[in-house]
Amino acid sequence: MILAKRNSDLKNIYKRTITGVLLVIIILAALWLHPVSYILLGAVLLAGSLYEYYKLVARTGVSPRRTSGLLTAGLSYMLCVLVALGKAGPSIFIVLILPVFFIMAAELQRKKENHINNLANTFFGVLYIALPFCVFPFMAFNSWGPETSVGVLNFNPQYMLAFFMLSWSFDTGAYIFGSWLGKHKLLDRISPEKTWEGFFAGFIISLLTAWLISGWITWLDLTGWLIVAVIISAAGTTGDLIESLFKRNAGVKDSGALLPGHGGVLDRFDSLIISLPLVYVFLVLFG
Repeated sequence: MILAKRNSDLKNIYKRTITGVLLVIIILAALWLHPVSYILLGAVLLAGSLYEYYKLVARTGVSPRRTSGLLTAGLSYMLCVLVALGKAGPSIFIVLILPVFFIMAAELQRKKENHINNLANTFFGVLYIALPFCVFPFMAFNSWGPETSVGVLNFNPQYMLAFFMLSWSFDTGAYIFGSWLGKHKLLDRISPEKTWEGFFAGFIISLLTAWLISGWITWLDLTGWLIVAVIISAAGTTGDLIESLFKRNAGVKDSGALLPGHGGVLDRFDSLIISLPLVYVFLVLFG
């Protein structure tokens, strides 16, 4: 029994490592290749995460308006892209009134039960997933930090790259050391696999990564990068636990199966949902 469990753990680590390496390569390429690939990366992660969220909700007996919700989230993202590029002002977001009205009106014609829950989860999915991912374009097309030009666009993906590096370093440290040394549960009733040992190990590694980044991306000083690491560690863990709560409520282990060893898109990027907006606010105020 013990040997079988060890073999299963090793197999899962192998799959997780291979998937993780491929995912890192794809994300790095998308971030740096071109502004279009950068924007598409955010759109794909948004769509995949929201689709999986609606699947989780559907397992609880609720019927969210998936297509309408996905289209509204996609429209929100594209509006954010236009604003980030300076092609439109914030007033353009008023057009979102139209899909919101359509979703509510369409629910009136629907022969389903729990209409309040259906609408609430449709709109919450957009807020929970789309709003954080709408920060994605503002992290690269911004008025703070040094400017680099690609054609006529002010494009600088270094902040987003640093964000992913800090997030990955925390997740990797928490997973490895939590698996080896973890004894004290972080929040057992929600996520029994997460431990305090794993959290503090990931936290320390993220601080070390922040120290390394501060010597490379120097327009934010060491103290600033350390604060960003703290935000990512604390808020990222909170985002992870919130998604675990949703999965527990839905009675599933993973939100999807697209990423072997990691589960679904939402499983892999749940920490970003809480941490990215907070990091962006910090950078706008102090970056």
